Amino acid sequence: MQFLMEIPNHYPDAMHYAKEDFLRDAKLAMAVKFFEMKRLSSGMAATLAGMDRVAFIAELPRFGVALMDLSNDDVTDDVANA
Repeated sequence: MQFLMEIPNHYPDAMHYAKEDFLRDAKLAMAVKFFEMKRLSSGMAATLAGMDRVAFIAELPRFGVALMDLSNDDVTDDVANA
């Protein structure tokens, strides 16, 4: 399946991106958002972004997304049950 989206020509320049870099980051941003929304696993999101899972996970902090979003209570429970 292909996803076609019109982007004004000046957007990559305004964001200080080369066209190829803009397209790569846009694809990655979409994959990260689907992962953050729990719509895709990290492996599926990585495939959507065109990278391996480890590389995808390494990019999450750049987008302000945590790999795991456990609450303090969840962490406390996990430690107590370890």
